[in-house]
Amino acid sequence: MESVVELKWLYEHLKDEDLVIIDTRFNLADPSEGRDAYIKAHIPGAYYFDLEKDLSGEVAQHGGRHPLPDPQELALKLGVAGIDETKKVIVYDDQGGQYAPRLWWLLRYYGHDQVAVLDEGYSAWVEKGYPTTEAVPEAKTNLFVAVPDQEMIRTMVDVKKRGIEPLIDSRAPDRYRGENETMDPKAGHIPGARNFFWGDNVRQNKWLSPSALADRFHALKQADSVTVYCGSGVTACANILAMTRAGLQNVKLYPGSWSDWISYNNNPIETTPSS
Repeated sequence: MESVVELKWLYEHLKDEDLVIIDTRFNLADPSEGRDAYIKAHIPGAYYFDLEKDLSGEVAQHGGRHPLPDPQELALKLGVAGIDETKKVIVYDDQGGQYAPRLWWLLRYYGHDQVAVLDEGYSAWVEKGYPTTEAVPEAKTNLFVAVPDQEMIRTMVDVKKRGIEPLIDSRAPDRYRGENETMDPKAGHIPGARNFFWGDNVRQNKWLSPSALADRFHALKQADSVTVYCGSGVTACANILAMTRAGLQNVKLYPGSWSDWISYNNNPIETTPSS
């Protein structure tokens, strides 16, 4: 399944019995905003998954601000939404692909690759006159079996020992440089990391074409593997989706990301750009 699907495609397949739609709208500054928006209106048949309540685990001393969720807990929630091995899943947000790729990545990590992100997002769906509803779909009893693929992740120790493997920081350039840190107590980036801002993968909420993304990530094509991080393992997933769309193979996520890295006081920090 392609990693991104068009609005028209979803509209034409809206009533497919093997399709499940997930709404992941969210706002870090106002965590209830996404769910409130979902209650007011959403794409027909969509279930809501909250970044912090559903798609993240409990925050601890280490592991970052949005640790990976417990596999079995998430599996139960996915089953309630009707997701099992027979289903195609379409995930959307309203923030230019900031949050939907988190679930796209999680499903693939847990063994389900029939998943795609909706291009352009919810606002574009509404603007084009496609249907919305307030009706919340009923809970299902499907069985989702979560089998984590540990080869898709890198730990803090792995990042330290990575050698020449490229390390990509997905945050905004000013946060990468350490000039403006709005989320975490320490500013800067992991030494040796290169900055590819996740938001540059989209233009006016529309994902760049595979060829344009291949041009963007051309310098990474020869690497055996690439590790990607952000502030807490959320927007890094947008870069992983973009790299996958560009044809890159063996792209890893450092789930704890910057917020995990700085939780270890002895870890080094750079505040000047890396080449």
